[in-house]
Amino acid sequence: MKKEIWFGLSIMAMVVLAAFVLLPPVSEMTNGHLGLLMLALVVVAIMLGFPTAFTLMGMGMIFAWLAYRSQNPELAVTQTLDLMVQRTYSVMSNDVLISIPLFVFMGYLIERANLIEKLFKSMHLATARVPGSLAVATIITCAIFATATGIVGAVVTLMGLLALPAMLRAGYSVQLSAGAITAGGCLGILIPPSVMLIVYGATAGVSVVKLYAGAFFPGLMLATLYLAYVIILAKLKPHMAPPMSAEDRYVPLPPVAHEVSMTISDKVLPGLIGAIKGKRNAAVPMNELLKQLGIALLPAISALVIMGAIFMAVTAPAPLEETQGVVAMGEGFDEAPSAEEEGALAEPEGDGLQAPPGTDDAAAKVVAEAAPSAQAAPAEPAAAQERLDAPASFWIGLVSVAVALAIFYAYFSFARLEIFKMLLGSFFPLAIMILAVLGTIVFGLATPTEAAAMGSMGGLLLAGAYRRLNMTVMRESVYLTAKTSAMVCWLFVGSSIFSAAFALLGGQELINTWVLGMDLTPTQFMILAQVVIFLLGWPLEWTEIIVIFMPIFIPLLPHFNIDPLFFGLLVALNLQTAFLSPPVAMAAFYLKGVSPPHVTLNQIFAGMLPFMAIQVFAIFLLYMFPAIGMWLPNVLYK
Repeated sequence: MKKEIWFGLSIMAMVVLAAFVLLPPVSEMTNGHLGLLMLALVVVAIMLGFPTAFTLMGMGMIFAWLAYRSQNPELAVTQTLDLMVQRTYSVMSNDVLISIPLFVFMGYLIERANLIEKLFKSMHLATARVPGSLAVATIITCAIFATATGIVGAVVTLMGLLALPAMLRAGYSVQLSAGAITAGGCLGILIPPSVMLIVYGATAGVSVVKLYAGAFFPGLMLATLYLAYVIILAKLKPHMAPPMSAEDRYVPLPPVAHEVSMTISDKVLPGLIGAIKGKRNAAVPMNELLKQLGIALLPAISALVIMGAIFMAVTAPAPLEETQGVVAMGEGFDEAPSAEEEGALAEPEGDGLQAPPGTDDAAAKVVAEAAPSAQAAPAEPAAAQERLDAPASFWIGLVSVAVALAIFYAYFSFARLEIFKMLLGSFFPLAIMILAVLGTIVFGLATPTEAAAMGSMGGLLLAGAYRRLNMTVMRESVYLTAKTSAMVCWLFVGSSIFSAAFALLGGQELINTWVLGMDLTPTQFMILAQVVIFLLGWPLEWTEIIVIFMPIFIPLLPHFNIDPLFFGLLVALNLQTAFLSPPVAMAAFYLKGVSPPHVTLNQIFAGMLPFMAIQVFAIFLLYMFPAIGMWLPNVLYK
């Protein structure tokens, strides 16, 4: 029997043994103890391979019936069926869950647009001079593609077919190659737009918009730590990641670029400008020169547009309060009334009330003074709408961008122009679509569901632009989306029924009493919770951890004064371990299914362990410096 099976069976035995040792005898068991027994049985059943959603649903129904039966045996069946219907309806009426099938559909469309091969090749050439360039390009490609798709299995499988053979041919170690592919492929469940964050938000009652804003920088931090580890390892141990040869770094030039580089200059701007204005452009078509020049100037144009938008934002005048047509109190009564007027005001003549003398004159004076004031009012805001002076930080940034562009174009050769054009066709479409989806969500321009719909439209446009949009692709994408969405929805239904049964039995109250009785500080509770989640990531997947165990931790957060948003960010970073920790590390099995026969599962597990240690270090950094995750939500929403 394999070691992995022995490991899984030993964990199940430990769970069962702990349940029998810690729980009292059957005659002394309360409903709360039944809830803990239900929790242990669910973990064992899932590890035996039973479907998670229906295991939760079945266990929830059985133990909910036991809970109702202890109160009123005659109504137990009716109440249990009512509970199932009500919980199912409440889950299906959750608007946030609509975004899940839309994001999944976007991911499957992009997966079938065949972008990953072009993206990996262009990233490989762009990072050719970086130590461990193949592994670096693999992590960047995995991160971008996983962010766009959010489907870990698809990314790891495709990169296993594409990058693993290339790295093995280049002499990379099996462990480093496998670790880079599996760790990079799992980044999509953390970096927004992530289905995992939607599931956590719906389970814990936390805003998905704030979760997306908070998870952005921790995701980038984790990807940066991966890249730093690979670069340092390749620098210290070159035999594990040999540098690229000159032949592999060679980029063939088109005829126009070859002609200009050989006759005028190898640098793009001097060569193209010289070919356009000089007599040496006879053999080169002018329209080709202008086309190449326009592509070469895209970085400068983009920087100009971005800095112009920043300038307009930082120099925008402060909003003014609307005062048009408002007259100050007492205006028009600068002159004191005469004695006759005062007497007339005090003693009105005649039987009825009469207007006091001078009233018409005073009213006319008020109207006369108010009219010019009202006419002049619009002119005051117009004069006040002058733009503010740009702060010194803007000018420093502008100079920095100008210097960076000057350095960029000083080394911008025709070979790099070809790599840039490859990135234009692979990297930038995905990056623009991801940033558009995230930007509309984070800046409040659209809800997650609306942004997911626009992302699905973007996936359709990308697939159409790359001529991959046909009936077969649409049918497969819709089928896989329906399959995944049904799994997630049934998982929510099962989780809701399970949580209700657990609460009815008093299991949550029993756990709360036990945890509060330990008299933990907030720091100790946070460490305990993260350690438990880390250990749960070994036998369980992230979906099971969120839907089963998060409803247990969330009610305890107010007592320890812990922000559920910050706790969710720590959990999201911690749940990365669920895909990289044996024996249920699904990323390892995805890669093993497409790897050569000589690559063993133990080698893949050994390659994932350093990246799992990096994840633990990232959790430590986020806990010690909460601003990594909380700064952006605080800036945008407070």
